[in-house]
Amino acid sequence: MKLLRLDIAGSVTPCALDTEGAARDLSSVVSDISASVLATSLDALLATDLSALPKVSFDGADLLPPVPTPRTIWCIGLNYSDHAEEAGLPVPLEPILFNKSAATFCGPNAPLLHSPKMSKLDWEVELGIVIGKHTLSVSPDKAMDHVLGYTVVNDVSERSWQMERGGQWVKGKSFPNFCPTGPWLVTRDEVPDPQDLSMWLDVNGERMQSGNTARMIFDVRTIVSYMSEFCALEPGDLICTGTPPGVGMGQKPPRYLRPGDVVELGIEGLGQQRQTVRAI
Repeated sequence: MKLLRLDIAGSVTPCALDTEGAARDLSSVVSDISASVLATSLDALLATDLSALPKVSFDGADLLPPVPTPRTIWCIGLNYSDHAEEAGLPVPLEPILFNKSAATFCGPNAPLLHSPKMSKLDWEVELGIVIGKHTLSVSPDKAMDHVLGYTVVNDVSERSWQMERGGQWVKGKSFPNFCPTGPWLVTRDEVPDPQDLSMWLDVNGERMQSGNTARMIFDVRTIVSYMSEFCALEPGDLICTGTPPGVGMGQKPPRYLRPGDVVELGIEGLGQQRQTVRAI
């Protein structure tokens, strides 16, 4: 099932896409696609006859993130072998974990905000994992049972803050609107192999990133199991799993986003995003 949320005249409407790509109103089934719903009502959602529900028009509606703001946004650094090579860094022996502020969370087409203090605003198309239930000390063979589904994420970064200002990476990852998410949350049953999804990102119509999740160093089950050794994952938590090569920092010469630039990105079967960089 492809789950989404629309803002219609200031009211959140939970929806699902039917087989023809039309949005169907889930309000009679759930109040929202929240963490509590994901934890307790997923079976009811999956069993819903979408054809019996009213259609919802996208006209005049704002596309929200497919789940409300997660408790935690987790990230995996340098998780593609070809991206590590691009960055001139060794392949990690264990997953590199860091966080983005939950305040970065925004819809898939929200503007990317450019502060006058930024000089190296960068893009990263990533596969996002959405957790479906409490996860702690889970073995790799059980890890997929804790994955609700997948979504598209742009892990936006200000490289000068991340790499040149000291401290941890979170500094360059946590400005508002640095985590566009969506358009859909695609449940796990519709993604039989998350390690074989093509992904891409364009800037002003020029292809910058082209990759496949097959090049991930640590796959989905490994990431979920590994993280659950150190922390509890909860329903609705988002894990950004790393990016393929082609980021602005890796261009020769490096290339970064400026106000007015348009970023478009997508992952096979998970939908597309489109953002415009806006000065603040």
